[in-house]
This record gives sequence, C-alpha cells and structure tokens, in this order.
Amino acid sequence: MKPAELRRLGLPELEEKARTLRGELFGFGIQHHARQLAKPSQLRATRRDLARVLTLTAQKRKEGVAS
Repeated sequence: MKPAELRRLGLPELEEKARTLRGELFGFGIQHHARQLAKPSQLRATRRDLARVLTLTAQKRKEGVAS
C-alpha cells in the first residue's frame, strides 16, 4: 500500500489495518515455515506495510497530543 493512501486514513482505520496486517503476517509466517508460501516476497512486503502503518499511527497520535 502506498504511503499517500495510508496518510488519508484516520487513526481507527490505521489501527484496523495494522491488526489485519499482523494477522496476515502470522499466516504467512506459518506457511513459510511449512514451506507452503507461494511468494516469499509477500512476507517482506507485509512486514514493510505494517511498519509504514505503525509509523503513521505513531505520528498521528503524536500530532493529536501536540494539538
């Protein structure tokens, strides 16, 4: 997901997206260890998407406290 798309989301939507990505990451990890993951690059992409979402969540929370 592009950072510009994520910036348009509100804090509740970002938290829901993080929850979803954590679930996907868990499933991909299990598939990876069982050697059933079709695209190993999905694991890396999901980790990076989660990091983007968590970074934007922290920034939005900080802006909310500063305001």
